[in-house]
Amino acid sequence: MEEARDWLARQGVVQAAGGWVADATADQLLTSGQVAHSLAGDVFTDDDLDPAGQVRLAFGLLDLLDEYWVTCEIRMAHLGPDGPLPADALWDGYRRRLEAERDAEAVTYSLWVDWFEDRATVKTAFGEVLGHDVDRVVTEGSEARLRRAGRVLDCSGPVPWPVKESAYDTAVRHPALHPALFSGLLAGYHDVYGDLEPAAARALLERLRLPAGTAHVDELRFVLAAGHANHRRAPGAWDEAVRACA
Repeated sequence: MEEARDWLARQGVVQAAGGWVADATADQLLTSGQVAHSLAGDVFTDDDLDPAGQVRLAFGLLDLLDEYWVTCEIRMAHLGPDGPLPADALWDGYRRRLEAERDAEAVTYSLWVDWFEDRATVKTAFGEVLGHDVDRVVTEGSEARLRRAGRVLDCSGPVPWPVKESAYDTAVRHPALHPALFSGLLAGYHDVYGDLEPAAARALLERLRLPAGTAHVDELRFVLAAGHANHRRAPGAWDEAVRACA
């Protein structure tokens, strides 16, 4: 984070009470979002850094500014004409922030709406942030790795069922991940890009041990038992489930 702060200072932007100040407009207080939109992309044109260093600096800016737009610039650099970015630096950056105690909303939102909804990137992204090491996560059960797994499962609704099924089947072995698995199943049904296989998803649902009073368990069981894979394919099915489970 300090490296990112120093880099911003070299661009003429410093932190002040309540925001940021740029040399060019010293009388105007900037938001973190304005700084991100103005400068995050410039990280990837900084010739003083090698590509891995650019990635690390970009994630430092994300830590400092806590703005989703920084993740957009990372992804655009990866998919752009000068990409791809070094895979080790890219995915280690995501994993580390998913494991950290601090809020990870910008990171999980980036996974959900950018990497997971894009069928060209979802398999690689899901594998890198969870799929490739989910067995070790469950077996070792460290707090940080479980935190990462829970966050990824929670936003995994758009991941195609064949891509996530094995990880789901492994994650269900650890009770601490059951609420996040349920969130993934529920989003898999409701999200416009969601993807479930009804019979397999229902079998997984029956294995979950969820806190008493968890909302929508019965409704999800109802629609899956009826063979519905996604809300958009049968818009009235959920309302029918709500009535039947009332």
